[in-house]
Amino acid sequence: MTVGGERRVVERRAGTDDKPIVRVSGVGTREGAEALRGETVLMAHRDLPRLPEGEYYAHELVGCRVTDGLRQLGTVSALVPLPTCEALEVGDLLIPMIGDAIRSVDVLRRRIDVDASFLG
Repeated sequence: MTVGGERRVVERRAGTDDKPIVRVSGVGTREGAEALRGETVLMAHRDLPRLPEGEYYAHELVGCRVTDGLRQLGTVSALVPLPTCEALEVGDLLIPMIGDAIRSVDVLRRRIDVDASFLG
């Protein structure tokens, strides 16, 4: 991964998923860590951990076409965290990422098929 424009390796991870605490190579002091606060962390797609079947990274879904069968509904512009699940933002629609609403996700074809009747 790259942090602050330099290639680094995560040496230790603690904290929570929402507030992780990491030690990265080349940073041995609190001052060095503070200097990286707010810096962008970049990771190559090939270096991301493989997800279980049926789970997706947000960047894989953004830009996918959303359809209800043959009817085009739009394109995913963002993944929105909700209290009980995440939702696809498609125009003015929020489509929950739950089995009743999502029929299929094909990341390679950049297509998500949904059941619009579930949305009302």
